[in-house]
Amino acid sequence: MNLVLFGPPGAGKGTQAQFLVEAYKIPQISTGDMLRAAVKAQTSLGLKAQEIMSRGGLVSDEIVLGIVSERLAQSDCVGGFVLDGFPRTIPQATSLAEILELSGRAIDCVLSLEVDSEELVKRLSGRRSCPLCGKGYHIEFDAPDVEGVCNVCGVALVQRADDNEDTVRNRLQVYEQQTAPLKEYYRAKSILCTIPGIGSIAEIQQRIAAALVK
Repeated sequence: MNLVLFGPPGAGKGTQAQFLVEAYKIPQISTGDMLRAAVKAQTSLGLKAQEIMSRGGLVSDEIVLGIVSERLAQSDCVGGFVLDGFPRTIPQATSLAEILELSGRAIDCVLSLEVDSEELVKRLSGRRSCPLCGKGYHIEFDAPDVEGVCNVCGVALVQRADDNEDTVRNRLQVYEQQTAPLKEYYRAKSILCTIPGIGSIAEIQQRIAAALVK
C-alpha cells in the first residue's frame, strides 16, 4: 500500500499516520526525517543538503527527490509506505510518479484529512503548555485544574507563538494554497480520498480503513 497523507495543522495527521504504520506495517516517511537520515548517514545527497541547510538555505527539489528516491529504494518500503509532507507541489508529484514507475510502483491512494478552518483555529489556538515540564493542555478540551496553571508544576502555562490565532489562520491559508492544486492533480487521477477529520480518533481511523478497501 503506497500512500500519501495530507492534512492541515491540527487535523490529527500525526495520529493517523501512526495508525497507518501500525495497521499496514509500512513506514511513515517525511521529508524532514529523510533529510536528517541522509545527513546522519553522510550520503552524497545528505552532504549537499547539510551544506545548504547550514547556510540557512532551502534544499532544492532535485536534492529532495534524490533523497526520496534513495529512501523508497530501501527494503522496508517494499511492502508500501506512507509519505507525510511530500509531495508539496505538482512538479514534485510528477517526479515522484516517475521515480516509482522505475520500480513498477505507483501511489495507490492519497488521503486528505479535511477539517473546517474554524475548528482547526479552535484546536490550535487553545493549546497551552508548561514551560517547565512540557505537559500540554487545551483550554477547552483538556483544561488544567486551575485556569492557566500547570497541574504538575504550578507555574503559568504558555502559548506557543505559532499557536497564536492570527498565525494559525496564516498557516492554514498557506497550507490550502499549497495543497489545493495537488488535491486537484490527484483527484484527476482518481486516487484522492477525502476523509472527514471530525469525530473521535477511532471514527476517523474507521473512515480511513474503509476508504482503503474500496
